[in-house]
Amino acid sequence: MRVLILGSDTPLGHARVEQLQYLGRHQSATITRATCRWKSERQAKKAVVRAKCEVVVDLRISAAADGIDQLQELDLKRCHWVAKACQRSGMTYLYTSTSRVFSGQLDRPYTEEDYPDNETEFGTMLAAAEQLVRDSCERHLILRLGPVFSFEGTNLITQMLGELGTHGGSLVMDNNLRGCPVAAEDGARVISALLDQLSTGLQASGIYHYCSSDTATFYEFAEALLASASQFSEFSPTAVQLQRQPEGLSPLNRSLNCSKIRNTFAIKQAPWRSAVPRIVKQYFELQRNKI
Repeated sequence: MRVLILGSDTPLGHARVEQLQYLGRHQSATITRATCRWKSERQAKKAVVRAKCEVVVDLRISAAADGIDQLQELDLKRCHWVAKACQRSGMTYLYTSTSRVFSGQLDRPYTEEDYPDNETEFGTMLAAAEQLVRDSCERHLILRLGPVFSFEGTNLITQMLGELGTHGGSLVMDNNLRGCPVAAEDGARVISALLDQLSTGLQASGIYHYCSSDTATFYEFAEALLASASQFSEFSPTAVQLQRQPEGLSPLNRSLNCSKIRNTFAIKQAPWRSAVPRIVKQYFELQRNKI
């Protein structure tokens, strides 16, 4: 099966391309985020159709949510254009979204049936992009992921280690918002599993959740990160500090219920903690190579 990857230069895109090359089960065409900055529907349609693929995997919006990029109305239009091109060409549109469509105010993990209730500007734009995909392409798969982390790009690990790497750098982290981080390699594994089953002729559409099997707050993630990073560099004893919270503040939980993807595709969750030491080592190796 031939696959078009939009956002191949994102952390998840790099991991996905590497897996495709290693496994050799699917052919791929790739387009970077910069090349995807189409100004018109005609340009988007031309790029999608020219690839002659059966599945389009779009990683751009979720990468923006994991990093520091801001979403613009034009980003939503581009998703809409891709969805329409997939619909006209009979392609499946595998669109990755994020748990940030939710506010975290539920006292349980979110299911696919829960309404996206994040009323921030960023949250409403994420939900609007999902709606455009659902409305414009019948053969769509929306994969909502927890925060993706990697040794490259802009994400939890690179941002935290970048802060710690400055002279006397420290992190003051929130312990109120709980989520389920996802290693980029693990997210790529899930996408590979979906593609494998789609290639057998499985007809599936709708929204699916995937995140790690264990939860973490930003503070807990930073503590685990520091434990691994201390093998490669020296840090202050107060490198990671707990942010003081106002009294009476209700805890938030953006964890995802993943029973649907497990029951439909037999995809099991993996823990995030086991991936941190390897990714931290890759991060420091990359930094040394830059010197």
